[in-house]
Amino acid sequence: MSDLPPTIDPVRPVLDHAVINVMDGLDEAAAQYERLGFHLTERGHHSLGSSNHLAIFGENYLELLGYLPGRETSRADLWKHPPGLSALVFKSVDPDAVFAALRSRGVPAEQPLSFSRPVPLATGAEDARFRVVRVSAEQVQNGRTFFCHHDTPQLVYRPEWRAHPNGALDIVEFVIASTAPQRTAALYERMFGAPLLISRSGGVAFRAGVATVLVLEPSAVAERYASAAVVSEDGSDRMVALTFKVASLDQPRALFDVAGVSYRPYADGIVVGHADAANVALGFTAR
Repeated sequence: MSDLPPTIDPVRPVLDHAVINVMDGLDEAAAQYERLGFHLTERGHHSLGSSNHLAIFGENYLELLGYLPGRETSRADLWKHPPGLSALVFKSVDPDAVFAALRSRGVPAEQPLSFSRPVPLATGAEDARFRVVRVSAEQVQNGRTFFCHHDTPQLVYRPEWRAHPNGALDIVEFVIASTAPQRTAALYERMFGAPLLISRSGGVAFRAGVATVLVLEPSAVAERYASAAVVSEDGSDRMVALTFKVASLDQPRALFDVAGVSYRPYADGIVVGHADAANVALGFTAR
């Protein structure tokens, strides 16, 4: 018997964060999400030129990503995507190993990219540093998928940022609308290996840590999310909805009632329509 340790696959499906493209609407989007009961971090500014606010949860987080006036050309490749949910991001332990593994599996990917942003703390500002491996742009319609390695996770996953007035604990669903779910999801099965996909009504799904990624036909998205999600008019794929785990639906309901936020029942709880959440349907479930 070999004494060598078992090989650990560096490419694993664990959701790190979801990105919402708000373009030049950071102020409006931040106000919307604070009204929805998310505790947002102070605005951050990446060394690459984009700016953001985060909502940090237990295992993953939400990023509102945009640009300040005059900086729209800094990351022009990002702003070509329609406003709304625009990136599915997985955790990475070793970016170089992720890049090599993706290339070996026939998944076109870009070399690891490093960047940073200052994080203001009571003790002074420190730089949060990241390395990302992006799947080539032509592989994903109307959005991106990539792997994010946190060189400084203690500057992102901070306990004081994890308490949200709406009770959100984690992102537990990430939803892609596709007229051909098997075709769209085949990319992820190439990335992570078969068997990955599970049949669902109107499409397929796979586990990504505490989250489930759902790739569903637009009609199935409309049925599941009570027509709260926007879909592409031209029939192309689009990332459209997120679901958050809460301990009790009483908490978001009470907050939404006071704030005057409209919501409706959906398959697993309540859902806020895309018009009130920067073009993303937001579900809340206690299941």
